[in-house]
Amino acid sequence: MTTQRQRVAIVTGTGSAHGIGFAAARRLGAGGSRVVVTSTTDRIFERVTELRGAGIRAEGVVADLTDQTGVDAVVTCASDSFGGVDILVNNAGMTSVSDSYASGAVDGLSLDNWHASLDRNLTTSFLMIRAVAGLMQAAGYGRIVNVSSVSGPVAAYAGDVAYHAAKAGIVGLTRATAIDTAAAGITVNAVAPGWIDTSSASDRERAMGAATPVGRSGTADEVAYAIAFLAGEGASYITGQVITVDGGNSISEERGR
Repeated sequence: MTTQRQRVAIVTGTGSAHGIGFAAARRLGAGGSRVVVTSTTDRIFERVTELRGAGIRAEGVVADLTDQTGVDAVVTCASDSFGGVDILVNNAGMTSVSDSYASGAVDGLSLDNWHASLDRNLTTSFLMIRAVAGLMQAAGYGRIVNVSSVSGPVAAYAGDVAYHAAKAGIVGLTRATAIDTAAAGITVNAVAPGWIDTSSASDRERAMGAATPVGRSGTADEVAYAIAFLAGEGASYITGQVITVDGGNSISEERGR
């Protein structure tokens, strides 16, 4: 009887204990994958301790994924510790909206802040995909899941034009990369979360979640289930697609009731 080897997953943007990245790492680890997790601060090692406490083989790397050196460190860790990379979940990135929503509007956004947001929310995914593509092609197998957002590809809110542009760019990156890598046995898909109740969610965002058709914000675990599905071996004929996880909010025509 042939025993299938454990898959190796890299999950970026995993520092928060209550975020989508860590939920995805837990889900993939519970499914048997060995995981490499990364964030920009040493709190990532707290997440590694939690994963190991749950019986998951895990390693952590502090890295700035807008820089090639940080990207290389993460991929090297996966290769040296576990022998390769089978799954990549690109979750790194965050909104840059401040207390003043107008600060990120198109007529008030500096070029430096525009570039910083695109680097953080889009370029990180490009650099990680580029770094693992060769390894996946050589193995004849790969699953890449990019975390986009409803904000940008489907809808928008006032005051953060760069974030919306970057998240829309994630969808374009997903589809173009899917075409480039399909023949090599690699699938590339995205999830687009709506209002998700993480530790960084504001009261305003939670109020928006309560106004969805489902009547509440989503959870990080609910997004992680979608990620794990797309990262699974059974999703071998799904590529270049986007799964929206927003409680039906983007399809509801009734507003302001």
